[in-house]
Amino acid sequence: MGIHAYFQSLTDLERIIRCPGKFKFQEHSVAEHSWKVIQYAKTLADIEESHGVAVDWKKLYEITSSHDYGEIFIGDIKTPVKHYSMELRYMLQQVEEGMVAHFIDEHIPEEFKPIFRRQLREGKDDSVEGQILEVADKMDQIYEAFAELQKGNSEQEFVVMYRHALIKIKGIRLHCVDYFLQHILPDLVSEGARSQIDIEQITKEALAA
Repeated sequence: MGIHAYFQSLTDLERIIRCPGKFKFQEHSVAEHSWKVIQYAKTLADIEESHGVAVDWKKLYEITSSHDYGEIFIGDIKTPVKHYSMELRYMLQQVEEGMVAHFIDEHIPEEFKPIFRRQLREGKDDSVEGQILEVADKMDQIYEAFAELQKGNSEQEFVVMYRHALIKIKGIRLHCVDYFLQHILPDLVSEGARSQIDIEQITKEALAA
């Protein structure tokens, strides 16, 4: 079927709902998540460049736009489950990467296979672009969880998601992380002040962890 099979498969990302099995005031698909991650990453990269950091924009767009493509095959695994142990996380990643590799071998024309293997790989690594992807991905978890907590959703899953994402971001050494913690997060917390759930306290505990 060639590249048509790839283009057609992208529609599946619109049907995969994030954080399945929990009550949510607003559903989010993997496709919506990927689009937002690209938007966050653009601004985060601009912040890095403003501090003199060189950014490979082509790589950044490739890994941010495709970072969750493998969920077409395994769905969205809840964050607490995914990170229950390093062994489980590694196994899930191996399955996902294996199925992506099989899809490329089966459907992508030979001359394009190296390109697709590069674009659909796991993009989170120690490079500036890989770290920006990690921050952008976790930022969307924060915003998704925040939106639910702000509306009074008492599902513990969203508290865990918010805390885990914030702790992860805090541990990444980038200028954009400093900017997020100093200028963006306070605005978010202030906006959530009227929520029935104490978002400020949850934030303080995560930052102190």
